[in-house]
Amino acid sequence: MLVTRAAQALSNASEFKTRSFNATKWNTLLVLVSLLFSIPLAVVFGSILFPEKEVWTHLSDTVLTDYIGNSLALLIGVGFFSLLLGVIPAWMVTMYRFPMSRQLEWALLLPMSIPAYIIAYSYTGALDVAGPFQTMIRALTGWHYRDYWFPEVRSLGGAIAMLSLVLYPYIYLLARAAFIEQSICVLEVSRTLGCNTVDAFRRVALPLARPAIMVGLSLVVMETLADYGTVQYFGVSAFTTGIFRTWFGLGNSMAAAQLSALLLVFVVFFLYLEKRSRRQARYHHTSSRYSRLMQQQLSKGQGTIALSVCAAPVVFGFIIPVGLLINWSLDTYSSVLGKDFYALLFNSLLLAFITSILALFIALFMAYSNRNSQSVINRMMVRFVSMGYAIPGTVIAVGVLIPFAWFDNTLDRILMDNFNINSGLLISGTVFTLIFAYLVRFLAVSINTSEAALGKIKPVMDEVAKTAGMVPANIVKRIHMPMMRGSLLTALLLVFVDVLKELPATLILRPFNFNTLAVRTYELANEELLADAAVPALAIVMAGIIPVILISNSISKSRPGNKSSQ
Repeated sequence: MLVTRAAQALSNASEFKTRSFNATKWNTLLVLVSLLFSIPLAVVFGSILFPEKEVWTHLSDTVLTDYIGNSLALLIGVGFFSLLLGVIPAWMVTMYRFPMSRQLEWALLLPMSIPAYIIAYSYTGALDVAGPFQTMIRALTGWHYRDYWFPEVRSLGGAIAMLSLVLYPYIYLLARAAFIEQSICVLEVSRTLGCNTVDAFRRVALPLARPAIMVGLSLVVMETLADYGTVQYFGVSAFTTGIFRTWFGLGNSMAAAQLSALLLVFVVFFLYLEKRSRRQARYHHTSSRYSRLMQQQLSKGQGTIALSVCAAPVVFGFIIPVGLLINWSLDTYSSVLGKDFYALLFNSLLLAFITSILALFIALFMAYSNRNSQSVINRMMVRFVSMGYAIPGTVIAVGVLIPFAWFDNTLDRILMDNFNINSGLLISGTVFTLIFAYLVRFLAVSINTSEAALGKIKPVMDEVAKTAGMVPANIVKRIHMPMMRGSLLTALLLVFVDVLKELPATLILRPFNFNTLAVRTYELANEELLADAAVPALAIVMAGIIPVILISNSISKSRPGNKSSQ
């Protein structure tokens, strides 16, 4: 009996040591992976310790005020108009029935599939002096150029309009999800207390949805700060254009990193505001009883107004620019669709495919490790890595290229001094560097999706699998991944499309003589060959529609008590 108990104790001790050893290995690997993807941010923040006084004196005396002022104007303008275009249509399509309201539920997300720089090129081609709109005005009136006033498209106001049209879906997305998930009982009680429809929206529904709306607004703000193609094409001096000019114009990478650090101050500030807004969500309790939303049927006149309000963002943010791209593509596709275009398509798809696959598996590993770990350090590391999505591609490119270039130069010097071997550039200027930057930028998308999906799987399933002798890798592969198939596919597609659209990081880090659809679109538009840029731009837009449809379907089924969601 004593021998049996002793053997069982030894067996339990051995199993405990094995589990502890495995947990230690996973935690160590998690920290190492997190540190690896934190290098760009550490480089940017660390650059503050080595100030370039002469460059900063020059910047402060000339353009720094413009960078700060224009960036703030962009944030305020885009934030305001995105709120208007996002919140009001979200409330209307959720609570009312009017002509085409069901179609507008998903159509209002379509502008999300268009990169801001592409819609900027489209409207410039249509509204510029030589464009069809002003040409028609002159033909009908007999006026000449400067005989009439017409708003300047390439301006700060034009940049605000373009960015608002493609970024409002972030707010619409989260606001509609919040309205759908609210208890109908709360709205009914407000009406019994004398609130009309407008008062119920203003005093009840809007405050309850405020945390979700603030999250959407923070995403809009960060995407605005990250934009390069639009502000550069419109000639607006903002932080992203300033980083490019400092690096390539002044030839000073350290000053560019310090300017990037200043931009990160804006990002961190808005991340702090977003976190505070979400902290308030714990006080917003509604009834746990949910019933089907009773959508009010609007009268003919009211329905026409609602249709106009909700359709306007879709018309101006998707239908018109895509229509222009299609029209131009019909004229130029025969000359554009050739060997060079298919090479661009192959490069873009290859980069997007490799990055999305790597991001999925790295994020799954980090999310699962974080799930099984009680370490505060591990959780902080994962959260720090997740900040990458909030960092502009320009900043990440600076943070990636500086350490990689230092490594290449140091290795080359060592090999030359000791072995007379010229190693050249082994890492920087390669596809590896570009994919690494993409992972730093978009890994957060996969991490957040994986963590949300893992949160729906009860931990007891992991314990049962462990008692059956399964190691963590097999648990993820054989149990979690099949259950998370839909969420993992969504994460894969989102990263895939984000990589296709990414412009500034690709411009800085792409290998020599290596182009993508995004870069080629940018180059052609900068050369005023807007019609030739239409085909690659349209290819990017078409790829972006797929995740938009998936997201829309997910939101429609998200209401508690909805049979389709169960």
